[in-house]
Amino acid sequence: MNDSSSSANPTPIEIVGEVRIVGFHPRWREDFARLNIEWLERWFKVEPVDREVLGDPQTHLLDGGGRVLFAVDGSDRVLGTVALLRHDDGLVELTKMAVEPALRGGGIGRKLMHGAIEAFVQMGGRELFLESSKKLGPALKLYESVGFRHHPAPRPGSHYQRADVYMIWEPDSAK
Repeated sequence: MNDSSSSANPTPIEIVGEVRIVGFHPRWREDFARLNIEWLERWFKVEPVDREVLGDPQTHLLDGGGRVLFAVDGSDRVLGTVALLRHDDGLVELTKMAVEPALRGGGIGRKLMHGAIEAFVQMGGRELFLESSKKLGPALKLYESVGFRHHPAPRPGSHYQRADVYMIWEPDSAK
């Protein structure tokens, strides 16, 4: 998942107009991959499962009933992204969240989280979960603030080598 601190010397970005959360459009597919790869390379490494999903979100996320959301400004420039991966039995995974480095810590991640939760509710999912890393303190605080709570992982291991945190959204516990 995403850290909300800014990266070293990011290029300044001027946001044009209002930031809004919108659904997937093919013109933003490369932004989805670019933002996530930048973030993964900064904090961890890009794993094979990441390359598969980022290279073909249509097959790996959308065709199975998931969603890919983008934070865009008034000029339709992508500022951040997040995805929802539908699993069996109404389980939905919040995944692939990334924000432009120069904009981290400025509220775009929070807007994406609210958009993802709203999309999850619209999807009629039973449970929304995420896997993250203890290394990502600011991101974990963001997840906690919107109602995610720490739980033991329901199965040993993860499909991500970097994951050592498992959280479930509990809507009544949002701060």
